[in-house]
Amino acid sequence: MSRRAQGFVEVEGIRVRRQDILRHRDAWVRHGIPAAEVDRAATFEERWGGLALPPAPFYEGGPRILAADCPEQMPAEDWLLPAGDCRVSMAYGFMVGPDGAFGIAADGWTPLHVDTDGWVESLALAAHARRWAKTITKVTGEAVEALDLGGFEPVPEVQGVTDAWWRGADALIAVYRGEAVLLDAPQCLEAHVYSGLDEWGLHGG
Repeated sequence: MSRRAQGFVEVEGIRVRRQDILRHRDAWVRHGIPAAEVDRAATFEERWGGLALPPAPFYEGGPRILAADCPEQMPAEDWLLPAGDCRVSMAYGFMVGPDGAFGIAADGWTPLHVDTDGWVESLALAAHARRWAKTITKVTGEAVEALDLGGFEPVPEVQGVTDAWWRGADALIAVYRGEAVLLDAPQCLEAHVYSGLDEWGLHGG
């Protein structure tokens, strides 16, 4: 992770007790869950389990606490790992895909970031941008597609898949497409434009 994200986790994160996923291993395997998926859940829990971070600016705040649970099989999507309970009642849940991508799932699966590191990087960048931006503008629906990203470049550390961050001369733009794609709801498309940033504001470590 970037120094910015590491600092965010250290200062803003709270660790609570992790679950012992492996104590469920035999029972889950007997119920048809591949042993490799149980081990994958245990690996996720070892790194991320019990980490509570401040709410995300979209997706109703994201998982309350990052935590693995019993792997779930979805048609045509292989096995997904629950990544933590929602903060509020939602039409989807937060999952880790078979390739390690962090995303959301309901009847289908939509990856948001290449991995959980990318999700945490996005949270850290949002917290940093909110602190230093002179103005914050929310853009929704069709207006998001009209944003002029000329002169902007992707922010690589967030490892965006469906979601993405863009860095310009004095602004950062976060584009949240996940809900719109998963729910086939273009009205859910949203972007946050953080303007008036200096060099520190654009990077922050």
